[in-house]
Amino acid sequence: MQADRTVATACQFCNSNCRLHVGLRENRIISVKGEPKDPVQQGNICVKAPMMAELVYNPLRLKTPLVRTGGEKGSPNSTFEPATWDQALDVVAKRLLQLRDAGKAPSIANRTTGRLPRGVGSLVGRLFALLGSPNNTDVGPVCNDAGGNALKATFGLGNFTNGYGTDGATGKDDLGSAKYLLFFGTNQAETHPVTFDYLLRARKRTGAKLVVVDPRRTPTGAEADEWIAAKPHTDLALALGMLHHIVTKNLYDRHFVQRWVVGFTELRDHLVKSAYTLDWASKITGIPVKTIQRIAEDYAKSEPAAIFCNAGISHQLGSFDTYRVLTFLAAVTGNIGKLGGGCNFMHNTWPGDLHLPPLAVNVPKVPQALPVGPDYFAESILTGKPYRLEAVITQGNPLISSANTNKVKDAFRELDFYVYTGLFMEEAAYFADVVLPVSGALEYEGVYMRRDDRAIRWQHQVVPRVGESKPDWEIWIDLAWALGRNDTKNPSTYWTDAFPQAWKDYSVLWNEFVTRTPGMGGMTKARMDKRTEPLRWPCPSVKHPGVSALYLDHPSWYEAAESLGAKGKRFPTPSGKVEIYTPELERQLATAGHHALPSFYTHPEVTGAHPTIAYEPGFVTNPVNPQAVTHPVRLGVPGNDDVHREFPLMGTTGRPSVVHFASVTHWTPTGEQLNGIRLVQIHPDTARRYGIADRDEVVVRSPRGEVTGTALYWPGIRQDTIFVPNTFGPAQQVGDQFGDPRYEAANTLVDDRHYDNLSGQQAYKCFACSIAKASTP
Repeated sequence: MQADRTVATACQFCNSNCRLHVGLRENRIISVKGEPKDPVQQGNICVKAPMMAELVYNPLRLKTPLVRTGGEKGSPNSTFEPATWDQALDVVAKRLLQLRDAGKAPSIANRTTGRLPRGVGSLVGRLFALLGSPNNTDVGPVCNDAGGNALKATFGLGNFTNGYGTDGATGKDDLGSAKYLLFFGTNQAETHPVTFDYLLRARKRTGAKLVVVDPRRTPTGAEADEWIAAKPHTDLALALGMLHHIVTKNLYDRHFVQRWVVGFTELRDHLVKSAYTLDWASKITGIPVKTIQRIAEDYAKSEPAAIFCNAGISHQLGSFDTYRVLTFLAAVTGNIGKLGGGCNFMHNTWPGDLHLPPLAVNVPKVPQALPVGPDYFAESILTGKPYRLEAVITQGNPLISSANTNKVKDAFRELDFYVYTGLFMEEAAYFADVVLPVSGALEYEGVYMRRDDRAIRWQHQVVPRVGESKPDWEIWIDLAWALGRNDTKNPSTYWTDAFPQAWKDYSVLWNEFVTRTPGMGGMTKARMDKRTEPLRWPCPSVKHPGVSALYLDHPSWYEAAESLGAKGKRFPTPSGKVEIYTPELERQLATAGHHALPSFYTHPEVTGAHPTIAYEPGFVTNPVNPQAVTHPVRLGVPGNDDVHREFPLMGTTGRPSVVHFASVTHWTPTGEQLNGIRLVQIHPDTARRYGIADRDEVVVRSPRGEVTGTALYWPGIRQDTIFVPNTFGPAQQVGDQFGDPRYEAANTLVDDRHYDNLSGQQAYKCFACSIAKASTP
């Protein structure tokens, strides 16, 4: 079974962005292999890569547009009839135009997803500008936006600061040269297995120490020199305690602070006045004083030292403020703008935005958008505050990813018009009025997934599109043309001139992005197509190597900074330096109830009655995302433990295992065969206290609802915490062949009312809960 030909493409399933060599025989995929010439990848792939083929050869794939004909919204008994693309898009276009003509354009919203080819968001924004709606949202608030927001506020760019592999400008290793790896809430062994393997290989060479902070001992923690089990949602306290010790014991980098940091004196005074001591941090987090002291001193003294974070920090109530304090740690120790260091907040990757030619027509003036985050969609639909959404398009599945799933279901039942785009009839599709089939990543050419370190690859089409499916960028171009032929107030050219048919060729569209996007001039298709390694942004010219370490004091960085409009600046902030505190930043954040120098608070459902948060009823401009409004907050409000009388434990959610990525892998036979059971991790002593045996069926309850699962004794988890794997959903029928249960979404348990009002991040990482055997009332 030798392949007739091999096609170079890239994996869809995580931000390791592995290059794949897909072998075909008689045009059928028969093999999937890694890229041996990439020094980071070294030929490796994980268990998910072959599942790419299972998305192609899947009998459950959507193959034609569908239009609702009957049934209650959300019911599996909903009925749909096939339609042509023109018919389906005309239905969508007419409804959107009806709302616009009634003065309700802002009531139209779109939510993108991480699975989109690069640049689709720019097309969505262009169409929404022509339509007159500000509510073209992205997936960031359910992913990792807070990290990018914090990075931008402190350093000037909202991106992962360092790179995997060799820095092309200096010829030296970047993250592989770290001497200390401090992981906060990131389980890379399962979420980014190939790039994590690169770090482990480098660690054998450098002797770097790996410290993992996580309420449970994940497979990443199992590889660590030290696993530190902090109480859920208290990482802000740990970071403040470390910072207090480093600053007050003069362990900081005086030279770097004096030369490159603004606001250090204010920071020191704030830490001392607030008494964020080691003893205080220990009482909040449950970590011994000596442990916090040791990791603070080891981090400060190691040169270089790198911080890594992922959803474990992003999915917290105080995610923006926690990330800000972590940037302070890197700054005061001189671990920014240095190979092997940095703040590597995962998924805050290139590109942030891809530019298209300016529109040649006058567009409607738009109001401010709803508060950031698709979870606010439900609030808007149900309450009409600040105004009601009446039409929503999604490229993701809000019935799996959004907090407080039962509330989201109620909202989507009431939603007037909903368009679902996807690969399968997921849970959200049964609420839709129109269903649009999307092509998978092996079915088109272009730039799809990106590596966390701002690196991208060109990928080639491997197989024909399944059925009549289309890639997302074509769908938006075709929708623009449907709007053109149905618009009675504007000439068709109002739409069609803005969306040329030539852009359906992704290489043409990509050239527009390269030509018009700052810092991207060297990222041509021809250049990337020749590379076995991905290419990092910023990369301003074809001769530029791309930037590995942002802010490196090196000519290649200053050339890139100039292309971004920061000529002569090491840090593209107003001051040209790291900005910990400035009066302007303080004024901006104070409008929403925050401060440039964060104080400790946490989720009200964390045990211990800690300072928490209260939301004001009105709206203000969001200082971090000024295109939108947000509720201002009061921080430090006294908490209480009332909820824990009925729900004594803390629950946290996360990826089931390395097998799964979001919900899409649950639609593959391999994914469901290997991990089709929701295994709820619980400490054996806690389980016995509640009469639960290993592998008992259990019910987990919170004030929002309940879900089921199978108990898995897990000695490596805090006794006050249980772990409920997410991404399972009741429409996932592939597991039926293995006898797997159909599960309700884990986010049924999560409270949508408490969220980061700056980034929109939802607090998936802590909720009050109880657990019992399934047979117990």
